[in-house]
Amino acid sequence: MPRSFSRITPWCLGWLLGTGLQLQQAALLPMAFYGGLAFAALCALAWLLLRRVQANEAYAVRSALGWALLALILAFAQTGWRAHFYLESRLSPALEGQSIEVDGVVASLPQRTEDSVRFRLEVLTADLPRFVWLGWYGASVWGADAGRQVTPPPEVKAGDRWRLTVRLKAPHGHINPHGFDHELWLWEQGLQATGYVRHGAKDAPPEWLGSTWRYPVAQLRQAVRARVSAQVPDHAMAGIVSALLLGDQAAIERADWDVFRATGVAHLMAISGLHITGLAWLAAAGMGWLWRRSDVWATRRPWSLWLPAPHAAQLCGVVVALLYAVFTGWGVPAQRTVWMLATVALLRWQGLRWPWPSVWLLVCAVVLALDPWALLQAGFWLSFVAVGILFASGSADVPTRLADRDADVRGLPMRLWRAVHRMGREQWLMSVCLAPLCLLLFHQVSVVGLLANVLAVPWVTLVVTPLCVLGMLFAPAWGWAGEALQVLRSLLGALASVPWAQWSAPAAPMWAGAAALLGMGLLALRVPLWMRLLGLALVMPVLSWQMPRPAHGTFELLAADMGQGHAVLLRTATHALLYDTGPRYSAETDAGQRVLVPLLRAWGERLDRVVISHQDSDHSGGAPAVLAMQPAADVLTSMPATHPMQQLRPMQRCERGQTWVWDGVQFEVLHPRAEDYTRQLKPNALSCVLRVSAPRVPVRSAAATHPSARDASPFVSALLAGDIEAAQEQSLVQSGQSLQADWLLVPHHGSATSSTATFLEAVRPQVAMVQAGYRNRFGHPRADVLARYAPLGAQVVQSPRCGASLWRSDQPNLVHCERENQHRYWFHQVP
Repeated sequence: MPRSFSRITPWCLGWLLGTGLQLQQAALLPMAFYGGLAFAALCALAWLLLRRVQANEAYAVRSALGWALLALILAFAQTGWRAHFYLESRLSPALEGQSIEVDGVVASLPQRTEDSVRFRLEVLTADLPRFVWLGWYGASVWGADAGRQVTPPPEVKAGDRWRLTVRLKAPHGHINPHGFDHELWLWEQGLQATGYVRHGAKDAPPEWLGSTWRYPVAQLRQAVRARVSAQVPDHAMAGIVSALLLGDQAAIERADWDVFRATGVAHLMAISGLHITGLAWLAAAGMGWLWRRSDVWATRRPWSLWLPAPHAAQLCGVVVALLYAVFTGWGVPAQRTVWMLATVALLRWQGLRWPWPSVWLLVCAVVLALDPWALLQAGFWLSFVAVGILFASGSADVPTRLADRDADVRGLPMRLWRAVHRMGREQWLMSVCLAPLCLLLFHQVSVVGLLANVLAVPWVTLVVTPLCVLGMLFAPAWGWAGEALQVLRSLLGALASVPWAQWSAPAAPMWAGAAALLGMGLLALRVPLWMRLLGLALVMPVLSWQMPRPAHGTFELLAADMGQGHAVLLRTATHALLYDTGPRYSAETDAGQRVLVPLLRAWGERLDRVVISHQDSDHSGGAPAVLAMQPAADVLTSMPATHPMQQLRPMQRCERGQTWVWDGVQFEVLHPRAEDYTRQLKPNALSCVLRVSAPRVPVRSAAATHPSARDASPFVSALLAGDIEAAQEQSLVQSGQSLQADWLLVPHHGSATSSTATFLEAVRPQVAMVQAGYRNRFGHPRADVLARYAPLGAQVVQSPRCGASLWRSDQPNLVHCERENQHRYWFHQVP
């Protein structure tokens, strides 16, 4: 075995482990520590390279461990060093919320909707982060100002220079159990601030300063996208064509994404390794054919005399793959494909054939060396695990096919049969072996995915994608691609409509995920039957895992982190209730689709009841997505019968006096009264107020000998008060109902209209939960309102600082904050 080869595998393993270890850090170590660590590792590396010893078996083992350790240290150090440099460019807290005039260049492909446009801006103004993510909002405003008409944003083009008045804030995302880490996504994109363009009467009007030569790839992509839209009349199909051609996944409509995910073909609707490799294969085949015939038309000597035709073909394929990957956005699947093709081509040039694990690990290490934080992306794991499964199963991997394209095949019928057989086997392997990984990452898997992929893969690969590429030379081909996609979309829609099209399972712990990955490898390898059965056994914990539930007679509350709105999940031993469904963010998305549905899926939760306190969009915005996912849940609400959301399913009015018991836990609606519905009241005044009580679990501690008045109560209670205001609080106090609660959902997000002193004295909460957006435009929670909770000794928990918060009735003094539990160094620290 060549000495260089014996170093590659342990080096790559060490690099992966070092990167993963650094990404688990809650806080960065001093920069000097990372620098010193790297310097020591480089010195040790130089010593190893210069050292000459007699090789033997013992030395080989020690050498492998040494190379792995050095790679681990270097990967750890370089990732931490880069993180320090990145943090130095963060936005100053003093500039948050200030109107700032900036000059900048549009540095990405703008994402436009009917009423807004979002884009990456390279800021040319001093003392600001280099890149920010901006929204320029137009006609439709959601929430309190719905229907207000303002000037729609103009056409924004990549490379254009603008002078804008903006308001910026630190990159702050929602932190929920098993939720999407938006702050990590912003970090990886190099975005150190987010904000929006101001264009009100008191603001300087936006000023276009002309076009520049900067970001030519983004300019080209935008021009091609405009041509696609002109050629494909169906807006939805034009978005899919743009995604397949340009990697513009944001162009695909939400309804289409739902169909693609339900049928397991979402991987085809973006630039994947399959697309890039197919284009590289065509380029290599054409170049090889042209190069071998250069003796016919070359003016001097044939080209193959100074560069062999196979080498020319491989070089052309790699270059085409690289250019197309850059053109389509340089995503993780594209990076993986380019580096794998380049690695295989380089090895072939050197006359080497490394085992597939070494090639696979080398490409993983290269991708992580360039982008360490890609290790936490779902796309990284799906891409590399899929290729690893094909390698391990003995299927002809794509780079090898590129190099061996001239292999002998016995006629066209045999070639077709082998292609069909190979595709069927690969789809079977992908469906079976990737199912546990999909459950780990997304907590659901498509049951109809095998059939859908058998139909979609050849159709997209052999028909749609070539038409998309052909459109670059002959524009009408994009229209044909749209029609082909319409046929496929209809078939996939029929499959997605099957009630059992998807199967979901709760999120499994880390040990079960590691066992499942090992089991998938055994299932993919050509090993004896007993080892495959062992692999199946290793996968079973992921398939059968169930989330622990509260004990009988207790309950827990999870206040989701979803911005300016209310959404609280309440669980007992065998039942679940959702109080409010969060805000609607825009015409395309809401808290139900972004936060609540993934959360309910990750916990394997089946709701028995949904309480929508009132009709305001920050409380009901996520209801359509939640109710679509939870068809068996009944609904209590104060929304009028004429409200459009009443058409989703039959809903019952919430009224004082409604009670029920689940698993020894008492539920009682305290407000509104039946006669309140006949009065002309604001929606806030009709908020459903819910009180939940359970027997207090005795806690033995030193403090138990001197219990407080709250602890002396035989019950632990929670009060969910919606957006009631002072008049409704006074009515509740005068009603004589018990209002005492250990946990209070602060009324109206901490607005000055609520949390009156008499109401708080009647409730006397230990924990006061404020669900509000970070730096929201209403100023919630008000400082003077929070001051009213201080004399009561209440612990005020705010979702921007805490993330999602978990409270249990058997531990009423303890609040678990998800932002603290998951804390990583890229998380925003709220001042």
